[in-house]
Amino acid sequence: QVQLVESGGGLVQAGGSLRLSCAASGLTFTQYGMGWFRQAPGKEREFVAAITWSSNGSTYYADSVKGRFTISRDNAKSTVYLQMNSLKPEDTAVYFCAADRWRQASQSGSIDYWGQGTQVTVSS
Repeated sequence: QVQLVESGGGLVQAGGSLRLSCAASGLTFTQYGMGWFRQAPGKEREFVAAITWSSNGSTYYADSVKGRFTISRDNAKSTVYLQMNSLKPEDTAVYFCAADRWRQASQSGSIDYWGQGTQVTVSS
């Protein structure tokens, strides 16, 4: 079965960096746009970043993270990454990896598969 396994979350001070990874299995990775979403307590899940299926895929970002976060993928390893720099307390959330076959993976309603999530906590 399809599995998306996130790692790399944790506790960091404001201004710090974290790198999230999402290892995919059970699917043809090169057919899937990959994305990251996040959900803070009491809030709805929101889009963070996405990358299309090719090895040098087009990238898309939420305005709130543009210039601070970078999404990338390694198709040979079936893994997508989210490099998060200049972290702010408002970035605190559970971060979810998402896979969307032949689509951009930026709309939560069209996502085919979700990971279980990894907690990111940014202290002030």
